Amino acid sequence: MLKGLYTAYTGMINEQNRMDVLTNNLANVDTIGYKKEGATSQSFNAVFVDKIRDDSECTELPRFIGLANPGVKIGEGYTDFSQGPLQVTDNDYDLALGREGFFTIEFTNKAGETSTMYTRDGNFQITREGYLVTTDGDYVLARANNNTTQRIRLNPDLPMTVDEQGRIFQDDRMVAQLKITDFADYNYLRHYGESYYTPVEGAEPADATDCVVLQGYLETSNVSVVSEMVNMITVSRQYEANQKVIQTYDSSLDQAVNQIGKV
Repeated sequence: MLKGLYTAYTGMINEQNRMDVLTNNLANVDTIGYKKEGATSQSFNAVFVDKIRDDSECTELPRFIGLANPGVKIGEGYTDFSQGPLQVTDNDYDLALGREGFFTIEFTNKAGETSTMYTRDGNFQITREGYLVTTDGDYVLARANNNTTQRIRLNPDLPMTVDEQGRIFQDDRMVAQLKITDFADYNYLRHYGESYYTPVEGAEPADATDCVVLQGYLETSNVSVVSEMVNMITVSRQYEANQKVIQTYDSSLDQAVNQIGKV
């Protein structure tokens, strides 16, 4: 087996995966609350190579040649949860989170099943019934008694004021307090859709303590277009380099089979 062919092939597959991640980031550069993703690479485990059943040797006993590494494989993906730039909207229903934490959302899927999701997208609106919801119609949750949650229902005819602690006031009276949730380790969050996150086994949710709520702001995507474009150029050149290796091997094999092999 020609190790160079396999190494170049795995390199192309890895660069294609990186390109997919970069293009998805660029596609969501205008998505509110989006956190950019990245891809890592891993090396295949090195294997021992032995020479066996070779008549050119004085004996046919196996002989140790050395270590061989068959190339690179796709590693784990990751999410960059760094703070995105804040955009001023002056809309009372637009909220942004400073520092750590997530809005707590009651998500309903197409089958009608409900679950708790988390997001940094604070582009909210109010329904005719007075419920505070996301742009997809999912309910924003507030703190309730006994560490539970409840839907936020407001008077749609009155203005809403939100302080930095997430307390919502109408007519100088507190009507609800946003449920802001944080996690001990963000590695236990799985990306769902464009800006939702769902906890996996091992996640440790708790009330956010290092967080401020900003009314009239939205947190935009933390994707840098310039950085992603530079990375795309780098990935493209690395893909082409691996492609060139395969073309060189193909040319060498063609000469070995069709020219040298005829002598």
